[in-house]
Amino acid sequence: MKFILGEKIEMSQIFNKEGRIFPMTLIECGPCYVLQKKTKEKDGYKALQIGFRKITKKNKIKKTMKGKEFRYIREARIENEEKLKVGDKINVSIFKEGDVVKISGISKGKGFQGAVKRWGFSGMGATHGVKHEHRTLGSVGSAFPERVIKGKKMPGRMGAERVTVKNLKVVKVDLKNNLLAVKGAVPGRRGTLLEIKE
Repeated sequence: MKFILGEKIEMSQIFNKEGRIFPMTLIECGPCYVLQKKTKEKDGYKALQIGFRKITKKNKIKKTMKGKEFRYIREARIENEEKLKVGDKINVSIFKEGDVVKISGISKGKGFQGAVKRWGFSGMGATHGVKHEHRTLGSVGSAFPERVIKGKKMPGRMGAERVTVKNLKVVKVDLKNNLLAVKGAVPGRRGTLLEIKE
């Protein structure tokens, strides 16, 4: 399994060979570095700890971060981890055009939203005595039990949660600039940390 960390740059669009236009997302991937190898004997599972975006300012590095001076540190269960050693570099060259990946990240936060926007409720009718209630929730209780059931879809905070988008196709790999172009949209705003897996 291929795994790399990256930052969302922006969305753009590209033409295919037939001349059709489709959206794509540009992601700055790596270089990432292997910081630690977790083993079944010592840790109970096999995984690799990967660091991305090295911290260069000395005043930002704490004693506890010695040897792991990275802004982002994530773990991945990679199958061919025997080939990788601590200190090895992982870059976009692990991917090629046509690869299908899944990308995880934190979605855009939208603050406190009503039920119409948050859950896609239709709201009330525009006529027939409906006054100032067009985007309200409607009835939430029941005759028995006389309370609101736990987990009811209601207004509340929306977004800012982990989202995974599957089956995204790699359109272009730019090794010189550490860029990966993926067909379609990925979670989050510009600068969001993304986990890219095959």
